[in-house]
Amino acid sequence: MCYYNGQKVTRAEFIQLKQLEKAVKNYDFLDVDVHNGFNYPPCAIAIATDDKRDFELVQAQWGYVPGKMSTDEAIAFRRKLTTLNFKAENLWVSESGKRSMWKDAARTRRCLVLSTGIIESRHVPKIGKKGQELKETIKYPYQVTLKDHEYFWLPGIYSDWVNTDTGEVTKTFAIGITKANELMKQVHNSKLRMPCILTDQLAWEWLMGDLSDDRITEIAMTQIPSGLLERCTIGSEYRLEGVINKKDYPELPEIKQEFLDQEVLEFDHWRN
Repeated sequence: MCYYNGQKVTRAEFIQLKQLEKAVKNYDFLDVDVHNGFNYPPCAIAIATDDKRDFELVQAQWGYVPGKMSTDEAIAFRRKLTTLNFKAENLWVSESGKRSMWKDAARTRRCLVLSTGIIESRHVPKIGKKGQELKETIKYPYQVTLKDHEYFWLPGIYSDWVNTDTGEVTKTFAIGITKANELMKQVHNSKLRMPCILTDQLAWEWLMGDLSDDRITEIAMTQIPSGLLERCTIGSEYRLEGVINKKDYPELPEIKQEFLDQEVLEFDHWRN
């Protein structure tokens, strides 16, 4: 799953994203190393303009809430379903075989989620006194970024939640996750999942395209090649303090490198 996501973009860099000179005084949340999804933080998402010739960056709350709900109902809903993420393979049919809650939004309310790095934890079994592996594990957090890119895009879907207590309308969103590639199978080895990272071409298609259901699923399930990702271990303070500090763990086994040879995806597709 993806429950922590970085959006550390300075105001100057934010302007460069759109290549416009515009006020960003209301977007202080962008200059944060890590957003903790369980706090339902304000984040930046890209949504298409009505004519689908351009996009705009808008503020949205991480944690999808459909339709009209009171504050208490929205809190209970998100705790029950953990709507920070949606599984690409369950866009149309839920895991229980019922109609998916994501279905309408996947067709008409797709967005892009800005990311400067995702965080996942690697679980390593503790060793007992006799040298045996125990069921209990130690979590080692990693930050994963895209090589040679200061930021990248994740597929999202959004909803305009109407708070029935206040009448306020808030954009809420969820991030698309897919099966882990060979690197992320080692980094996020408890769930074997990862956020879908899009090329600029796929990001534009996700946001602007008149897509079939099959194509929507195909894009949402895209796996970026492991060799295009960079990773480093970090300290645990990212959870409460929202900051990234690189940290070495001498006892941590190395990530196996043979995954670079196992993947057959064409790197040129990702570079262009």
